[in-house]
Amino acid sequence: MIAKEALFFTAKALLKKLISIPSFSKEESGTAECIATFFTENGVKPNRIQNNIWVQNKHFNNIKPTLLLNSHHDTVKPNSGYTNPPFSPLEIDEKLYGLGSNDAGGCLVSLAVTFLYFYEADNLPINLVFAATAEEEISGKNGIELLLPYLPKIDMGVVGEPTLLQMAIAEKGLLVVDATVQGVAGHAARDEGENAIYKALKDVQWLQGNPFTKVSTLLGSTKATVTIINAGTQHNVVPATCNYTIDIRVNELYSFQEIISLLETNLVASVAPRSLRLKSSIIPLQHPLVLAGQKLGLSYYGSPTLSDKALMPFPTLKIGPGDSARSHTADEFIYLHEINEGINTYIFLVDALIQNFIENGLVTLSLITK
Repeated sequence: MIAKEALFFTAKALLKKLISIPSFSKEESGTAECIATFFTENGVKPNRIQNNIWVQNKHFNNIKPTLLLNSHHDTVKPNSGYTNPPFSPLEIDEKLYGLGSNDAGGCLVSLAVTFLYFYEADNLPINLVFAATAEEEISGKNGIELLLPYLPKIDMGVVGEPTLLQMAIAEKGLLVVDATVQGVAGHAARDEGENAIYKALKDVQWLQGNPFTKVSTLLGSTKATVTIINAGTQHNVVPATCNYTIDIRVNELYSFQEIISLLETNLVASVAPRSLRLKSSIIPLQHPLVLAGQKLGLSYYGSPTLSDKALMPFPTLKIGPGDSARSHTADEFIYLHEINEGINTYIFLVDALIQNFIENGLVTLSLITK
């Protein structure tokens, strides 16, 4: 067991190693090996499924409820605005710079050492599983979605993402829709054809009018944005086809099928959703994890950004050190004090959950599984 005062330095050292290893989505083999080696060196046997690493506490007991501690180790590619080397961890003015430092390296290493802190404890009323997963940045199928069937039954989870250590109890879902408008080709110089672009404009205007009227207290409105549009082959031909893409951020008041039905009824275009996997999610305010956070004085909110929380079929709390506004920016960084605060917050949440079970027994499992 690592002494509590050494956790920060252990986490910082691991984060520096991770920053130095490129780990773009689908290319995370190096950081997966680094994380596996980290646990081996700390006396914990790691398990690996492709580029996903997971471990469980020493005295794991199948009859006890299980808490998953999860974050991702893949990153986006560095943008052209970087002035610092993205794979060189630099400590400057109490900040640690490097690609993935904020999203979500600080969360991942804080959760990893939190797991180590509790790893050898016996007589825990709950089990702990830590998972470092791949492909989160692209919502890929070889990340948490691939790993979940290999894990023991999970009852609840903490998802490490930069939230300024506030509790994201709800999260918008993502529905990406490809739309196709059919027209009739003709010569641009004559009054011929049926312009698919003009027809598509009517669709875009309807979407601009914010047609989704159900407003969530936590997540606000469902928001549809046309982000890609393609049509035409040459300047003198009226385009017969116009294709466009809609990015729809869905609150918990709409099902994906309801959204699709509204599109089919009101758009000229034919529509095809790319995926129905990334639904909105919410954890009840009375859940022991949320109550523990409130006891610590943490506020809660609904998050407009997507994470692997959307792919977990059990209640999860998204929380972590760092700031989402820094994610994917040039010269990404995390404050060192944020890592230390993240470790302390995660330990408090796990310890409060443990105390809840000690005081109330498995009765609280009825809250956890709702």
